[in-house]
Amino acid sequence: MRKESKISSAAFYTLGCKLNYAETSEMGKEFIGRGFDIVDFADKADVYVINTCTVTANADRECRQIVRRALRNNPDAYVIVTGCYAQLRSEEIASIEGVDAVLGSNAKFNIFNYLPDFSKSSPSCIHIDAEEERNSFHFSSSAAGDERTRAFFKIQDGCDYKCTFCTIPLARGGSRSMPPDEVVPRLEETLAKGYKEIILTGVNVGDYGKGYNTSLYETLKKMIAVPGEFRIRISSIEPNLLTDEIIELAASNSKICSHFHIPLQSGSPEILAAMKRRYNRKHFEERIKKIKELIPFSGIGIDVITGFPGETEKHFNETYDFLRDIPFSYLHVFSYSERDNTPAASMKQQVETAERKKRNNMLRILSEKKRTAFYREMKGKKLETLFENEEKDGFTRGFSSNYVRIEHPYEPGLINKLVKVEITGVHHDICTASFQQNNFRKNIAG
Repeated sequence: MRKESKISSAAFYTLGCKLNYAETSEMGKEFIGRGFDIVDFADKADVYVINTCTVTANADRECRQIVRRALRNNPDAYVIVTGCYAQLRSEEIASIEGVDAVLGSNAKFNIFNYLPDFSKSSPSCIHIDAEEERNSFHFSSSAAGDERTRAFFKIQDGCDYKCTFCTIPLARGGSRSMPPDEVVPRLEETLAKGYKEIILTGVNVGDYGKGYNTSLYETLKKMIAVPGEFRIRISSIEPNLLTDEIIELAASNSKICSHFHIPLQSGSPEILAAMKRRYNRKHFEERIKKIKELIPFSGIGIDVITGFPGETEKHFNETYDFLRDIPFSYLHVFSYSERDNTPAASMKQQVETAERKKRNNMLRILSEKKRTAFYREMKGKKLETLFENEEKDGFTRGFSSNYVRIEHPYEPGLINKLVKVEITGVHHDICTASFQQNNFRKNIAG
């Protein structure tokens, strides 16, 4: 057994998206199955595994910092770097002092095949996925953070889109999906662990079903037909793949959260074209309008990038004005970051870093204003909420179906229950809530 050897503990660190968190969990299960103790990354471990992202330059820098942090915890530890950054920049990572192994995007699911005994060698062990390896599908699921109420559920991987700023297709390969006949059994397994919210994750979730003669809409219908108290949240979906049928299904069935996270990236028609996005501004606006018509109090999150090459002040103002005038509840704002082997990196008229940050800050302020206004609209409304398994300062916190952050005085009976609460106020970035007295015990009854 592994526990009888000197190497008996492992720690994990995840950078990037919800998909990465699900995949880190799968790696952790493999270590547990082989007798390892899983410890906190801040603690001393024999093996450190860092699952990386390469969307921005910040992710690259953070990876290097985390490697150094692991070695401070245990200078003799075996350090593995895997994931998207490892797939694309393996030699760069291998040159970092203390890194023992670099494994590509899919190699991380076979760690013990490549590293059976974690014996150190020089130079670092490198295994980068060939194209055919990047086009296989590996299921992953995990708790959302430290919670035991919400689970990330990987349903899709890879991307066939050719956005000029993005390296993800290079790192993860083409779009592929979980086999349709596995979806319901995997869902039932996850629900059996007690999770009440299933967060569908993938690189391009809306592309689910490609190659299987099915679609995300058809699969959602099968998932919500599974008996039990649970709900499904779509983590992110491209506007061109968010169909009327999906919106109508969410409007008619409470098992699908009334929350959509939709990448825009730019509100300038010219910049959208330069990004090679698969929609235009009019289509995006129509999607928002459709959602709000059918689900008036839905939560809508939007991704946007500032400082894309060639983005003038006029282009940025087009984005700002467009966002100001449409209903959404929050933004995820990113400053454009040059990535190797992307068309955008060699485009002319690169925007100064300081200007990117300035525009980023303007949109973040707009986002806070929109979030506050959206939360205030919720006052007096009754929202279905899932409270998390935590107590902090006498309160428990959770998210409503439409992704409003809510707190309530701690009650053990609230935890991991889908309950309707009435919003009573807004304090900074969280809403306060109460139950109607005559419904309170009914709501929290088992």
